[in-house]
Amino acid sequence: MRRIDLRSDTVTRPTPAMRRAMFEARVGDDVYGEDPTVNRLQEVAAALLGKEAALLLPSGTQANQVAVLSHAGRGEEVIVEAESHIFYYEAAGIAALAACQARTVPGARGAMDLDRVEAAIRADNIHFPRTALICVENTHNRAGGTVLPREHLEALSALARRHGVPVHMDGARVFNASVADGRPVAEIVAPVDSVMFCLSKGLAAPVGAVLAGTRAFVARARRYRKLLGGGMRQAGILAAAGLVALDTMVDRLAEDHANARELAGGLASVGGLRVDLDTVQTNMVLFEVADPAWDAASLVAALEGVGVLCSAFGPRQIRLVTHCDVAAADVPEALDRIEGVLGRGRR
Repeated sequence: MRRIDLRSDTVTRPTPAMRRAMFEARVGDDVYGEDPTVNRLQEVAAALLGKEAALLLPSGTQANQVAVLSHAGRGEEVIVEAESHIFYYEAAGIAALAACQARTVPGARGAMDLDRVEAAIRADNIHFPRTALICVENTHNRAGGTVLPREHLEALSALARRHGVPVHMDGARVFNASVADGRPVAEIVAPVDSVMFCLSKGLAAPVGAVLAGTRAFVARARRYRKLLGGGMRQAGILAAAGLVALDTMVDRLAEDHANARELAGGLASVGGLRVDLDTVQTNMVLFEVADPAWDAASLVAALEGVGVLCSAFGPRQIRLVTHCDVAAADVPEALDRIEGVLGRGRR
């Protein structure tokens, strides 16, 4: 039985064009700044994002942690959304690497309440850590791939500027946000001081993330990348795939979004499952297992047995992610298999 892998868009495989570009890539030593393909990727990415400079790193997690190190000092505080990737999934890197304290603010679909953010910014008092950074995530993973509203991000950034606090965006899937919102990615990230995006998720490159901001910020980030072991020498082999990804894989993200909406609509009509269709804005679908005969872990295991791979996101919540290796024809097939496992028909 053919597998339909909906666990994550990280499972995407490089396209033939990427493999050719990797094979033919011109390379040099990137730690010396001499890899022409890396330099080209960084220039292209900075221009796309509307930032002064950019830096290639091995992963989104390392890029986020380098951003924290570059903005914040030891013993300072970083405000994060309570379900954000940088807080939830990065092995306490804020504490372990930057020696900073994370202060969480709950969000609605990933958007933190602005009054609570302002209340979390520390007053000037020797008993308190200094608020050094505010982090946002767009799209927001644990909220189901939701897009931060334009007005919210602009207001949050204005608030941060009033208090002299920079804003970093974990934009692992910011190109999904751009396609869903119908706005250029540079416009989406304009309100923030720094931004990271992943090449290895929906854009389907095999490895890599890009961090961007001012030239001074990227110079600091380059030093911290070295400290964390992220200098990759002849990294043009990877950067070549990233250039193809930016050139060929952004617009097609709309197909993933359409497949996710079809998948969500089908799941909403399956007995024993609940889906909030308003949260299906990009390439993710979160659904709740309402049937008391199942929990998320047991249903994920049963679906794996019929070749549908997905991820438990809580005791009764499951996440499905569409990507370039999931065709439109895979959606009804996945729905049929899910129905078969649940043992009941559509409502």
